[in-house]
Amino acid sequence: MSDSNNSLYQLKSKSLREQILDVLRDAILTGDLKPGQNLVETDLASQLGVSRAPLREAIQTLNNEGLIETIPYHGSKVRTLTKTDLEELYSMRSVLEVFAIRRIIDQRDTEHIDKLMTIYQNMLEAAEADDLKQVSAIDRVFHNTLIDMSNHSLLQSTWNSVALRVRQVMALRNQYNSDIKQIAYNHLPIIEAIRDRLVDRAVALIEEHVASAGDLIVEDWDENEQRMEKNDPT
Repeated sequence: MSDSNNSLYQLKSKSLREQILDVLRDAILTGDLKPGQNLVETDLASQLGVSRAPLREAIQTLNNEGLIETIPYHGSKVRTLTKTDLEELYSMRSVLEVFAIRRIIDQRDTEHIDKLMTIYQNMLEAAEADDLKQVSAIDRVFHNTLIDMSNHSLLQSTWNSVALRVRQVMALRNQYNSDIKQIAYNHLPIIEAIRDRLVDRAVALIEEHVASAGDLIVEDWDENEQRMEKNDPT
């Protein structure tokens, strides 16, 4: 049986709970369901065309993953991200990606540069097509690839422990960027510094890249919190 047929079989063999889980998780991680948004079971069951039993099972799994929080007698909502959550996440990202880049440069593997350039070109094409979701997906691939290229299993497992939250915040961050082509352009100097084995420059660029994204979304979170406190409907 071919690989494509195997993939189709795996898709068809997924339980209803797993299919619901995939849809809800993807909606949270792409920012379609935003932090703090209430999840009304009756509405979701109607929208998805499913019964509430498998929906509740999926919500429980997402609750265990930390993407949803359930308050007794008040229902479930997408877990709220605090300013502290964001600052901790982005400071951790910086440490992990700096370490990965140092190891990539030490490896002197030209295939790494080719792969990163291909990812960059794909991101730029998606940006030029004004496809924000695809840009966010490829953006995530770029940073996951940096971690993979480090060839460091402990780094990989540490990254995996925050990967879901990184994916969610990256997607939300990209929604705030008025020029999505700039999202792609920001990655090119990092690749060039790795290619030229300019360790200090590569480290400075990735630190700036991660920090500026973190600052942007923290500022937006502060503004959103202030609007909520003032009951501003805009």
